[in-house]
Amino acid sequence: MTVNNDNTQRRSALTPEQRERLRQRIQGGAPATQIDAGIKRSHASAAPASSAQQRLWLLWRLNPSNSAYHLGASLRLSGDLHIASLHFAVNAIVQRHESLRTVFTANADGTSAQRINVAAPVPLDVMDLVGIDSVGIDSLHRESEAERLALAFHRQPFDLVTGPLLRALCIQMGADDYRLVFVMHHIASDAWSKKIIVDEFAAHYNAARRNTQCNIPAPLLQYADYALWEANWLTSDEAGRQLGYWKKHLSGFESTLDLPFKRIAKGLEHSGSEAKGKTCTLDFSQELAAALSAFAKEQKTSLFSVLLAGFYVFLYRNSTARDFAVAVPVAHRNRPEFGGVVGFFVNTQVLRCRIADHDNARDLLAKVSEIILEGQANQDLPFEVLVDALRQQGDHAAANLTQVMFNHLRHEQQALTSLDGLALRDYQHLTSANQFDLGIDTFERPDGSFGVQANFNADVYGASEMEVLLQRYLDALAELVENPDQPFTARDGLSTTERTRVQGWSKANSAYAFTSPIHHLFEDQARLRPAAEALVFGEQRLSYAELNRRANRLAHRLQAIGVKPETRVGIAVERSVEMVTGLLAILKAGGAYVPLDPELPTERLAYMVSNSAISILLTQSHVRANLPVREGVRCIDLDTLELSEESGENPAVALQGENAAYVIYTSGSTGQPKGAVNRHNALFNRLQWMQDAYQLQADDTVLQKTPFGFDVSVWEFFWGLIQGARLVVAQPGDHRDPARLVESIVSNNVTTVHFVPSMLQAFLAYRNVHTCRSLRRIVCSGEALPAEACAQVFKQLPEARLYNLYGPTEAAIDVTHWTCKNDDRTLVPIGQPISGITTYVLDENLNLAPHGVGGELYLGGIGLGRGYLNRPDLTADRFVADPFGQGDRLYRTGDLVRWNSEGQLEYLGRLDHQVKIRGLRIELGEVEARLLAQVGVREAVVIAIGGRLIGYVSPHAGHSLEDSALREQLGQLLPDYMVPSQIVVLENLPLNANGKVDRKALPAPDNIDTRIYEPPVGEVEETLAAMWAEVLDIERVGRNDSFFALGGHSLQVIQLVTKAQSVFPAELSTQDVFSYPVLAAMAQLIVTKSQQGNVDESLARIDSFLDELVGV
Repeated sequence: MTVNNDNTQRRSALTPEQRERLRQRIQGGAPATQIDAGIKRSHASAAPASSAQQRLWLLWRLNPSNSAYHLGASLRLSGDLHIASLHFAVNAIVQRHESLRTVFTANADGTSAQRINVAAPVPLDVMDLVGIDSVGIDSLHRESEAERLALAFHRQPFDLVTGPLLRALCIQMGADDYRLVFVMHHIASDAWSKKIIVDEFAAHYNAARRNTQCNIPAPLLQYADYALWEANWLTSDEAGRQLGYWKKHLSGFESTLDLPFKRIAKGLEHSGSEAKGKTCTLDFSQELAAALSAFAKEQKTSLFSVLLAGFYVFLYRNSTARDFAVAVPVAHRNRPEFGGVVGFFVNTQVLRCRIADHDNARDLLAKVSEIILEGQANQDLPFEVLVDALRQQGDHAAANLTQVMFNHLRHEQQALTSLDGLALRDYQHLTSANQFDLGIDTFERPDGSFGVQANFNADVYGASEMEVLLQRYLDALAELVENPDQPFTARDGLSTTERTRVQGWSKANSAYAFTSPIHHLFEDQARLRPAAEALVFGEQRLSYAELNRRANRLAHRLQAIGVKPETRVGIAVERSVEMVTGLLAILKAGGAYVPLDPELPTERLAYMVSNSAISILLTQSHVRANLPVREGVRCIDLDTLELSEESGENPAVALQGENAAYVIYTSGSTGQPKGAVNRHNALFNRLQWMQDAYQLQADDTVLQKTPFGFDVSVWEFFWGLIQGARLVVAQPGDHRDPARLVESIVSNNVTTVHFVPSMLQAFLAYRNVHTCRSLRRIVCSGEALPAEACAQVFKQLPEARLYNLYGPTEAAIDVTHWTCKNDDRTLVPIGQPISGITTYVLDENLNLAPHGVGGELYLGGIGLGRGYLNRPDLTADRFVADPFGQGDRLYRTGDLVRWNSEGQLEYLGRLDHQVKIRGLRIELGEVEARLLAQVGVREAVVIAIGGRLIGYVSPHAGHSLEDSALREQLGQLLPDYMVPSQIVVLENLPLNANGKVDRKALPAPDNIDTRIYEPPVGEVEETLAAMWAEVLDIERVGRNDSFFALGGHSLQVIQLVTKAQSVFPAELSTQDVFSYPVLAAMAQLIVTKSQQGNVDESLARIDSFLDELVGV
């Protein structure tokens, strides 16, 4: 059996005087209130439910079939089992302990009260599997059948209204082989009680077998006495003092635990649904167990303190949080009067611990020991009372207090080894569902060995992933004892195997050796394929020879006016032939091009011209008038420039790989753009990798549609031209219009195209996208690629391959790659590093993060740019020394990523893309991903405005979306605080020039508080609205209001149902409230049920009349 942690045991072993001295040492003050053991209830049949029982009553009402709160045990016994004695022993225990023959009744306010039955005999089910061999089933299948029967017996729902709350099953496996299964509802028992029950069961069984009396003294008090005492104690000054302690202890807690490998599952308490429970177990090595015990002794603390400290280190290593709240169960048996009482005493303490940057193992252990002692001195306050108090004061962080549970147990089965004529062969706890997503139990066996077991929700974690997490916990314990004086920030905490794996994933193949700048590769194609079509723009078509000749003439002119290596040349033109020749000419002249999009605001263009310090600007005559050209800048109109006298030969310029190729401006946190300088060798490496990876051929056609002020345009311009393929340049504005893009792709037989995911979704939503049969390569980058968009590509364009790339402007275009698969993954990776690139996932101390743990992405290798033009301060901030290299640099991206189990990077969002709503941190990307997963949603973005989350969505063609329906669906997937308070439906989300969602252009949402109010219609709606107003304590309720949007929670659901069932003839269930939360819909449901009830009643009367006729 199990008992709770060893601190509870040590405390319970103290005399009352010693416990009082401990309490006064920690907190000071008057002696603690003692219970008079002579106090008995005046009425033995009824009592209030305890705070803990109220919570389980509520959860049972929400979902009576949930087995998460079933306490089950399976005993394997061999020998001569006496069934009658077994049955007698079970019922003797039930008769001794009132909690096992207690049932519950509902009060008018939705709470419950206990009612104790005078007698409640428990049947003993007996199943014989011995004869199963007669039909040819071997012992292995018999074992499997017994396991199935035991779990099915465990899962059977309890009825808390009628009882019983304990049941027993005996499965006969052979002539002297039995499996006994006992199941209780947690509302009547706990782990400590199970120890009492086992001891008494053995005593009663042996007495019955020997036909003697069992002389165990009757308990002086019963659990109902405790419930009555608790109700009185909660009004005491001591209760107020303890509540004040826990409020202070948890004040300001806001961390959301982001453990690795966690899949999002429907919230247990919100929906009432059952979490599928599984377990995973690992053993401590003898060396580790001995080292932990020795460390505890050396530090003069308990083993439990060391094990819990190791758990905090585990959380520190496996999440981005640094402030942790761990739920720890305590037996709550510190008062001797209740030591032998069966009932639901166990309490939950939330032990909060912050790990500071300078902390080492000794520092942390001192903190943890103090936290445990303080918790012990304040353990009487029921957890449920604390949560209610936090919610009432508006502290929504109460929802985060039980994200993970930790416990230390001792397995004891001594009583079961003394059953007359029987030998205990095996003992196991039964689990079919989980109360929490994750609970970790360390345990000590009777032989002195140690182990750790995870109890987890199988819908949230996988078994193999859970084994990895348990091993990491053991690694964290080893870290405590091996490096007790070294700060946690000084090392990564990874095992040697894990470190080798992550480092291997972080580095790609070697960089391509730089041989020549890319315009020389274009010149090679012009020499090899002079007549081949190189460039198409509308009706204009240029061969390789002609395009090369035009670019050469312009390059010679630029050289003549002073362009040479490291000269920055501005170019401000619309998409055109002049754009392509201008870019090539600048590179051929040795310069670095600075694209200036004419559509940008004048102020922004002026800053870019000034910051880049360009002295030459290539433009067009119709564009020039709108450009903020400063004095000293020479403007050249490409559309009117006469170059016939210039040489058409390739210019001879000595360029090195380190020379600048282009400067592209990107947004900056200071409000001014930053010019990222990229080099020729980085660009060469990037394009050579792309060719090896995707094999562009001479008969391919690349569509250039990305505005040239964004770095994706770089490969669109040059990849095809250096491979002898054809480049089709889209007309100005076409990149925003799906219809014109489809027309261009079809008419030009385009095979290769790039989309940012937002534009890809708009493109896929266009009715004729299926006609783009020429597409062979679709490249995505710039935003997170939704899984739904990925699936739509495979569905609508099955001949095309989809590639997801990632890269910041501060590096040469893209640095990671992933080839998309037509599978069911919900998060599309950004992949592995390309050749010559390193990708480190690091924590805030530049330590490697384990796989599955989020960290900031740092980039290194050949692809890095120089930094920001004329901004050494910003460069120093973002380009840092490589902690793993020899004087190399890393670029700090500000992107939150993690390695998955396949060694692929997954993008999680921006580190600064977090918001705080009602004190809770929320990653907007998570909410957006859930919105995108809803049927009919094509695009989605979520922003925070005035302390509220606002969602914006656009529909797929042929779908309509509604605010209330979407929020209801999200409410089934996300915690309440992550559900947007309003979702605005737009035909299309606004896009910026690069095709990304323009958050600044999103329309302002309607003010929720001033939306049009529609009063209830009809008697049922009016009556129901009055009930809502009373339960929710609000003034008015409209017919389109949602119960949960108005602040309703689970207890108020019960209160509403109780009131409705007393007024309406049709029964309204708790599940009905979740399924029909809008007033009008709920009222209509009640009407429909009432009408069905009338029909059923009429049919029943007809049946009765027919029976009478037959009787006659």
